[in-house]
This record gives sequence, C-alpha cells and structure tokens, in this order.
Amino acid sequence: MQAFLDQLWIARWPLWDGLQLTVGISAGAILFGTLLGLLVGIQLAYAPWWLRLPFRLYVDIMRGTPVLVLILAAFYIPSVVGLSLGPTEAGTLALTLFAGAHIGELLRGSLQAIPPGQAEAGRSIGLTFPQLLAYVLLPQAARSALPPWINTGVELIKGSSLLSIIGVGELLLRTQEVIGRTFMTIQFYVFAGIVYLVINIALDQLGKSLERRVGQH
Repeated sequence: MQAFLDQLWIARWPLWDGLQLTVGISAGAILFGTLLGLLVGIQLAYAPWWLRLPFRLYVDIMRGTPVLVLILAAFYIPSVVGLSLGPTEAGTLALTLFAGAHIGELLRGSLQAIPPGQAEAGRSIGLTFPQLLAYVLLPQAARSALPPWINTGVELIKGSSLLSIIGVGELLLRTQEVIGRTFMTIQFYVFAGIVYLVINIALDQLGKSLERRVGQH
C-alpha cells in the first residue's frame, strides 16, 4: 500500500492534468451539446416535416452509433476534407454531437408532452412564438428534461474515457501511462475508477439539487 501511495504522489501532477482535461472536455461537450440539443429539440417538436427531416436523421444516426465510432470518425474524417482537428478538438466534437442528439430527443419529448392549452393560452395574450418558447414552453419542458439531462452528462463523463484511443491526455490515458511506468495495474485502475465514480456522484447530486429547486418554482 505504501508503495502505491508513493507512486501516486509522484504521479499526482500528470493525473491532475488528466482529470482537469476530462472535466473540461465533458463540461464543454455538455454546454455545446445542450445548445445544439435545444435547437434540435425545437425543430423536431415544431418545424414542418421538410425542415424536421434532417434533424430526425441526425438524431437517429447519432443515437444509433457507438460513441467510440463517433470519436474515430470525428478524428479521421475531417482530414479527408482538408480540416485539421487535434485529438482534443475532435473528441469534444464527437461528444458534443452525441450529447446534442440525446438532449434534442429528450427535449422534443418534453415539449410535446406539454398540454396544447398552454400554447393556446400564450397565443391568446399575444405572445409571439419566440416569447411562447422562452416564457411558457421551455421552462415547463426543462422541469421534465432535467433528470435525463443529468444522465446524459454522466454518460459523457464516462464516454470521455474513450478519448484515450485517439491520444487525448485525459484521466484514463494518464493513468495508463503511470501504469506503464509502475506496473501497478490494479491499484491505479481502481484509483481512476474511484475518481470517475466521485465525479459522477457529484454531478448526480448537483442534478438532484437543481431538480428540487426547479420543482419549488
């Protein structure tokens, strides 16, 4: 045990850098994926069929494709068309596209679950469609969409561990590098698993706190 603690102390800064990168990429993917999902969900819920079709195809393709395949595609395909994305940018793009599809679909369901009378009441007092979305529909949809949105965030954090395959120096890759030097495979993998678990529990508790606050309003 003492030998592991000694090696953990020696490797603290590489592991800390990997943890920061994991959190940063996950947070960026959640943020941009939420913005993308907002656009997708609104289009799926209210756009005419010809405009809704490409968004439906995007959601179905992204949700039906393994995250690892999305990561490899985001890393290799841009170079074919002359774009140069680094591993971190490609990984963030892949996770953002994954999050956007899932959040868009759950937002669509939340919006369509709102009784039609809510929208009719808003129109009757002269609200435009953007005002109706901002003041009536989206606040109600957010209440029901919050729990699955938190679950999507947890999935993104777990999915970020797959970015090591394209050379992103996140927590798992840094852990593997330490293992390659110390040969303490079980100890450091258990340590990394505990760190991922703590992050996900913290995110889950944050989501429950937000859910309680939203429910009070």
